[in-house]
Amino acid sequence: MTQPDRSILVVVHALRADTVEAAQRVVAALRAAGARPVLSAEDHAELVRVGAGLDDTAVLGEDVPVDDIELAIVLGGDGTILRAAELVREGTAPVLGINLGHIGFLAESERDDMDEAVRRVIARDYTVEERLALQVRVKDTADRVVYDTWALNEATVEKASRERMLEVVMEIDGRPLSTFGCDGVVISTPTGSTAYNFSAGGPVIWPTVQAIAVVPLSAHALFAKPLVVGPEHAVAIELLERTNGQGILWCDGRRSHDLPPGARVVVRRSDRPVRLARLHHGAFTDRLVRKFHLPVEGWRGPAAIAAAPKRPGASDFEGDA
Repeated sequence: MTQPDRSILVVVHALRADTVEAAQRVVAALRAAGARPVLSAEDHAELVRVGAGLDDTAVLGEDVPVDDIELAIVLGGDGTILRAAELVREGTAPVLGINLGHIGFLAESERDDMDEAVRRVIARDYTVEERLALQVRVKDTADRVVYDTWALNEATVEKASRERMLEVVMEIDGRPLSTFGCDGVVISTPTGSTAYNFSAGGPVIWPTVQAIAVVPLSAHALFAKPLVVGPEHAVAIELLERTNGQGILWCDGRRSHDLPPGARVVVRRSDRPVRLARLHHGAFTDRLVRKFHLPVEGWRGPAAIAAAPKRPGASDFEGDA
C-alpha cells in the first residue's frame, strides 16, 4: 500500500526529447501509485519551458525539503546521476539511475526496463549500496581552508592554461612522496575508476574495494605511476610556488575552484558515503564486459569445464576457477 506523503525525486536531462517523455511517464506512474513526484528547481523550470505539462509538480527545496526525499530516480547518463547525488547530498535518499545516455556505468537499469524499475521503487523492492566518497579541501599558503567540497567519482587537479605545466609535490599522510611537472593529477574512488581515472591509465577498482587511486597526468618524472592507497590515508597535491601559471580543481566535472601557486588540495575519504539503489546483483565483471563491449569469445568457463568428461584419475578440484 503506498503512502500519499512518499516523495520521490525525479532528475532528468531535460534538454532531450526522449528524456522529457521519460520524465512524463515516470511522474504519471508515481502519481498513479499515490506517491508525490518532485523535481529540482532547474529541471522544473526547463520542463515548463519545453511544455512538458509538469508545471504542478512539487519543487525540491521549495515544496519538499531534501530530508523528505525517499529516493531519487535519475533519467539520463552518468553526468545526470552525479547531479542527482549532488541534489540529495544533504539528505539520506539513495539514487537509482535509469540509463538514457551512452555508457551509463552508474545506472542500474536501461531504457527498456524503466517501467519495471519504477514499479520496484514503489514496492521498495531494492537494496542500497554505499559507495566511498571523497572529502576535498583547498588550503592557502597559510594553511587556511578556502574551499570545501566532495566527490563521488574523482577530484582532479589540472593546469588552467593549455600551454603551461604544473609543478606539484605529492604528499601521503603529511609526508612528501615526489615532485614532478605534469598536466594534472586524478584522485579517484572505486566508483570513479571507470571514468577519468580509466582514461588516464589508472586501474579499474572493484566497487567492493575500499581504496583511493592517484594517477598523474602526463608527468615528467621517473616515479609518477598510478598509486592505490587505503581509504584511511590522506592524499595532498601542492602546487609549488615556482609553478608558472594557475591550476584548477574539478570535482566530478561539476564543481571547480581556482588554484594559485602554493595552494594545497587535500583529499581523504568522506564520512558520508553516496547511497546507490540497486535492483540487480550481477557480477561487476559482467558490467565491465557489457559497458565496454569487451571481447570474451572463446571463454570456456567453469560451466563448460564441469560439463566436459573428466580424464581418468582427474581431481574433482582440477580446473576450478
